[in-house]
Amino acid sequence: MMPSRTGQLISQDKRHLWHPFTPMRDWCAPDHEPLVLVSGQGVMLRDSEGREYIDGNSSIWTNIHGHNHPAINEAIRAQLDRVAHTSFLGFTNPPAIELAGELLKIAAPDVLTRVFYADDGATAIEVAIKLAILYFQLVGRPERTRFVAFENAYHGDTLGAASLGGIGLFHDRFSRHHFPVEHVASVAGLEALPRPGTIAAVVIEPLIQGAAGIRTWPSGLLAALRRWCDSQGVLLIADEVMTGFGRTGKMFAFQHEDAVPDFVALAKGLTGGYVPLAATLTTERIFEAFLGETFYYGHSYCGNQLGCVAALASLRIFEEDNVLGALQPKILHLTGLLEAMRGNPHIRDIRQCGFVAGIEVGGPGGEALEPSQSTGAKVCLAARRHGLLTRPVRDTVVLMPPLCISVQQLETACRAIELAIADVF
Repeated sequence: MMPSRTGQLISQDKRHLWHPFTPMRDWCAPDHEPLVLVSGQGVMLRDSEGREYIDGNSSIWTNIHGHNHPAINEAIRAQLDRVAHTSFLGFTNPPAIELAGELLKIAAPDVLTRVFYADDGATAIEVAIKLAILYFQLVGRPERTRFVAFENAYHGDTLGAASLGGIGLFHDRFSRHHFPVEHVASVAGLEALPRPGTIAAVVIEPLIQGAAGIRTWPSGLLAALRRWCDSQGVLLIADEVMTGFGRTGKMFAFQHEDAVPDFVALAKGLTGGYVPLAATLTTERIFEAFLGETFYYGHSYCGNQLGCVAALASLRIFEEDNVLGALQPKILHLTGLLEAMRGNPHIRDIRQCGFVAGIEVGGPGGEALEPSQSTGAKVCLAARRHGLLTRPVRDTVVLMPPLCISVQQLETACRAIELAIADVF
């Protein structure tokens, strides 16, 4: 009998591919059957065997309006009839120009006035890091070279962005290659640092840390951080790669506390989850310091037309469909669903920020589980049998669906997590 198409694909995958953040020994094991995803519509994904699943983590936190959205599809098709990509180094194009204006308008038009395009979240952070260092050199303050980040932070995996990271599992083995970064747990820890006059920038994931296990910040921390940076002449970098584009209930997380950063790094949901594109927003003050200089940094596909038209279409959907307004009752409904789960003896904690939730599994007495057991991963694997795809952060099951999910689908997703926990325990 000829092997099935799915079997052929899986066999070729196991022979040739190397997947990110994936234990490849387990992946390549003969008894492991990976899902081969072939199509999507709205919040639903379909695999090569015809099984359907709710996309519970928005395809690694990127998808905003659902898969196969007709408006984004049409924008990309129309652009393909013109040109797919031209260099942005010394040239420009209409979609990139228009997108910059729209991003600044919805962010903080009185403060943020410039956009530098990149490829992904890590490179958007790299842009902010390098601009901060060069800015202080150009304004005659070369002693400002230090960076401060927060404990359990994650800002990407390129070496500069990884230097800011505070999660040993991801970054410790490369630490000798990182530039020095000081980590603090709070604004009080920041205030205790010596020689603040040598600090160039503080970097934070506003309101919530994603890869730390969906850890939320205390209310008011971001505003306090902005005040401290202002008082010390330190630049503030907001990593909105995960929190941007409605995830927290507002377009950007910093808008909850009216704490406009000096740099805002955007990626993931920027194109609605369609194609890679990133942007670093900054101020006219930063830009003017470079007017006599060239910023020697960039990427081949930065400002590419396909990404920019997808992003423009996504922003139009936000406006035309009143996405943020329609999201508010869903956030409240999600809160109710999560509260109903708190009595489960195998749920150690539940953390929510807007439309982002983390359900941490644990022992019946509330104790943490042995990491080597990979219980969070087992729960996510079990959730597939109940029609939900998502990934854990260690033993925290992440629920971060596209914003277009219906209330009924949201209930199905939460029920799938409960059933999966019951299966595993």
